[in-house]
Amino acid sequence: MLKLQGALTAMITPMKSDGSVDYEGFRTTVKFQLEQGIDGLVPLGTTAETPTLDETPGQEEDKIISIIMEEVKAFEKSTGKHIPVILGAGSNNTKDAVLYCERAKRVGADAALVVTPYYNKPSQEGIYRHFEMVSKVGVPIVVYNIAGRTGVNIATETLVRIASLPNIVGVKEASGNINQMMDVILSIKEKNPDFAVLSGDDALTLPLMCMGGDGVVSVVSNLIPKQIVELTHKALNGEFAEARKIHYRLLPFFKAAFVDGNPSSIKYAMKLKGLPSGSCRLPLVEVCDSAKKVIEKAIKDCNI
Repeated sequence: MLKLQGALTAMITPMKSDGSVDYEGFRTTVKFQLEQGIDGLVPLGTTAETPTLDETPGQEEDKIISIIMEEVKAFEKSTGKHIPVILGAGSNNTKDAVLYCERAKRVGADAALVVTPYYNKPSQEGIYRHFEMVSKVGVPIVVYNIAGRTGVNIATETLVRIASLPNIVGVKEASGNINQMMDVILSIKEKNPDFAVLSGDDALTLPLMCMGGDGVVSVVSNLIPKQIVELTHKALNGEFAEARKIHYRLLPFFKAAFVDGNPSSIKYAMKLKGLPSGSCRLPLVEVCDSAKKVIEKAIKDCNI
């Protein structure tokens, strides 16, 4: 079974000034992540602005997939180190989610990240059946629980049922509820140690790992992958005092990276440091002036 641990980056999609995808900029960001020692990459998620990308065959989404798979394979060939690619595959239409998971399987992704169906606000039974359908595709599935964006929380009892399905390998936990996260670890991971419990919130990475979590699908690692790798690896090795030092040193930036939304805030931070990022597509816009000051101060204070 696929075992996910450490720091995995929720990749942004760099844009050009005219709003088109900056493909070479994306290639640069992938290479940057690999060179900095990242443990895994997650393209076409929320941070990638995927709802605004063209999914027509051969267009934006397919080009992004092609670039990341090409770069990861080349890196693996030269280093012998495997870097999991977890391809975003979420939809509030179960039929479409199945198609996205089939695409993930077809292109050779290690797993698919499937978010709770949003807007529809399905019942817990509806959520279970949604994941039951995608689990049949045959690609490993990471469940993404983020009630703040989807409007509905996956109850732990439901996640226990989902985790018993074939091909369900972990959860990206972004409920913001540390008690729920502990319940998930106790109810699922204690019985199945290979089931990955990953934070979906950078500020909660260390608290979750102290309770037995495996790592993070990180937004801030778009800019500081090496530091997030160090933090998570310290925690995995039980070096919690050292991990705590890193956590508190970076905490202002964890907060600043979401001060005016995601990925608007992290894109501005990357721009400041000379990494490809560009603007966001509507309905997202550039961060406001007050947010820029917060981000600039956090970068300075955290010595990023």
